[in-house]
Amino acid sequence: MGIRALLIAVLVALLILVFLGQLWTRRHYPPGPLSLPIIGGAWRLGIKLHEDTLIKIAKQYGNICCVWLGHQPVIAVFGFQAVKEVLINHAEVFSERPSSPFVKALGREKGIILSNSHTWKQQRQFAVVTLRKLGLGKKGMEHQIQEEAQQLVETFARAKGQPLDPSLLITNAVSNVICAVTFGHRFSLQDETFQKLVEGVDVGVKFIFSIFHILYEMFPWIMNHLPGPHKKAMTTFELMLSFAKEETEEHKEQQSFHEPRDFIDFYLLHMEKNQRRNEPNSTYDEENLFHCIHDFFIAGTETTATSLRWALLLLTNHPDIQDKVYKEIEDVFSSSHSICYQDIRKLPYTKAVIHEMQRLKSILLVGLPRQCTKDVKVNGYLIPKGAYILPDLRSVLLDPERWETPEEFNPNHFLDKDGHFVAREEFLPFGAGVRVCPGEQLARIEIFIFLTSLLRAFRLQLPEGVNKLRPDAIVGLTLSPHPYKFCAVPHCSSS
Repeated sequence: MGIRALLIAVLVALLILVFLGQLWTRRHYPPGPLSLPIIGGAWRLGIKLHEDTLIKIAKQYGNICCVWLGHQPVIAVFGFQAVKEVLINHAEVFSERPSSPFVKALGREKGIILSNSHTWKQQRQFAVVTLRKLGLGKKGMEHQIQEEAQQLVETFARAKGQPLDPSLLITNAVSNVICAVTFGHRFSLQDETFQKLVEGVDVGVKFIFSIFHILYEMFPWIMNHLPGPHKKAMTTFELMLSFAKEETEEHKEQQSFHEPRDFIDFYLLHMEKNQRRNEPNSTYDEENLFHCIHDFFIAGTETTATSLRWALLLLTNHPDIQDKVYKEIEDVFSSSHSICYQDIRKLPYTKAVIHEMQRLKSILLVGLPRQCTKDVKVNGYLIPKGAYILPDLRSVLLDPERWETPEEFNPNHFLDKDGHFVAREEFLPFGAGVRVCPGEQLARIEIFIFLTSLLRAFRLQLPEGVNKLRPDAIVGLTLSPHPYKFCAVPHCSSS
């Protein structure tokens, strides 16, 4: 018994020494939840993330805090000033994406969203330039969006004012804009391939930041041998890449890229030119093309579609605001006028409502993670090289120090006393710094044209017996509304 007691005492002493050593090593790091053996501070996140999980951590530990996932430090950043300091004032230091175990398992260091360094710079620059060539900000692409918006209006009209669920209809319309840009064609709602794509995006988005995703990042060697949602997420990812490969092969067979009409054509043409020039540092290859297509669908479909679903929900719950938007549109334009994005300047109240919707109902729980490229001090704290950075954009959009009524749907946040639109530097729904969303302009155009088209045609009303649509969110990578139905009543027949 004496030897056993001695061994236990030595073990306890060693654990205490290790713990004290960790405290000493990390004494200059930001504060955060107690880091336990093996799991670190992950216990503080709970089994399931909620909308206010991270906000509660910020209230306890401050606007820059450290949550350990096993041995990996994750620096969470909250509020406008702290997020600005990290994403804008130290943009280059925090410009990279983490090469986490799940990212490595997917082979996702390609494309735009999760790539780094030279690959990221080339792929992002090409995407931005190509979107302009395809008509972003010009009448050509706006016309495509207007056509999809009109299709959506006609689909809503077929419900004849009866309750309808807009979710899949909106996703189809927004997805078809991405399809037109990427593939040069659209899908019908009944198309099996389209349905698989939508399901794939949904599965991937719901997996990120789930408990199974966190467990995979902490214990990849165990999770690789266990069944679960992480396996489905990987399978779905491969399915979406396979679809991108099929579309690319069709484009190659048609030889259409010599007269490019979509993103795949422009990419294949650029690959051919690079091969002729024998560019040694080129990252333009088919693998990067497939991953770019996947990124377009994840970033370009889910976020915009979710924004529109939130917008329709909020306007249904706030008929007074909806009526003001409709009145402004009717006062400024005749019924025959086809609204284009430039017209947003003539509609300050409508513009304010769209901005307020994006502020109150942030699409992302947090901004996509960054990784610190070198030791740096921020607000007196040491952020070590290799630490993951989680910029909480939602906390910026709800920052009580920056917004008068942060928890309310209040378009006056973006209006002056004379009713003119006012831009706000703390309005960061698309991120900030060098990693700001490259599809921001496309998303703005889509939301404006889709929303004004629907509000000109219909008054959105609650179904009989329903007092209010649920304002809380389903938490994943995105914060999406619970399924809901409303009545799209044509204006000519509304009371």
